[in-house]
Amino acid sequence: RAGDTVVGTFLNTGSAISAEICGRAGFDWLLIDLEHGSGSEADLQHQLHAVAGTGSAAIVRVESNARPRVAKALDLGADGIMFPQVHSADEVRAAVSYLKYPPEGVRGLAFSNRAHAFTPRDLSAVEAANERVAGVIQIESATAVAAAGEIAEVDGVDALFVGPNDLSLSLGVHGQYEHRRYLAAVERVAEATAAAGKAAGVLVPAPEGLDPYLARGYRLLTVGSDGAFLVAGAKGALEGARARAAARD
Repeated sequence: RAGDTVVGTFLNTGSAISAEICGRAGFDWLLIDLEHGSGSEADLQHQLHAVAGTGSAAIVRVESNARPRVAKALDLGADGIMFPQVHSADEVRAAVSYLKYPPEGVRGLAFSNRAHAFTPRDLSAVEAANERVAGVIQIESATAVAAAGEIAEVDGVDALFVGPNDLSLSLGVHGQYEHRRYLAAVERVAEATAAAGKAAGVLVPAPEGLDPYLARGYRLLTVGSDGAFLVAGAKGALEGARARAAARD
């Protein structure tokens, strides 16, 4: 949804059931995490099936930026790809070329897959796929921040997505998300995306953490993860039950 603020969450358990639950909860988009999550490409097809029909878009963070990894996720029906650990415009140009069929990119064409409903199609389907698939570039290093303006201008890039953990580590202020050095980087990404007409995004553990990013125009938002929700819910239920039991002793 061009220009809208959208809210998603990370899926890091590899569970198709968890993916469907989060989709039915109403998130605008879901990030299936193959880089750091517990799931594998073998789980991806089941997660994408689970998300389909829930109304949530499914973006896949690939385990590496190699062309076969991107192609596999797209052929399975991913709505877009998040590319981790890219640090220059040249790296980004190579990565996003894997998203598009020729002449816009170098994606290989096959119709015997879920992305094309296992049905041969004409050129209009190829053009529609090139238009539909989203490219999200992670900004996770001081080098990438310095190149953010150039990266945002690359055709095929729809959003720059700050990875707070890696970025703060690269800046020498790990976990200090109010540090001026980190906030300056966040601001630079906001300026780069605004100038290029692209979106800026970020992951935070809880809604309260969104304020500094919303103030800077970030609109591709993710809050927490399915694994974190499960941990918090399980701990909360256990602690509540034990507290009530202890009160009656």
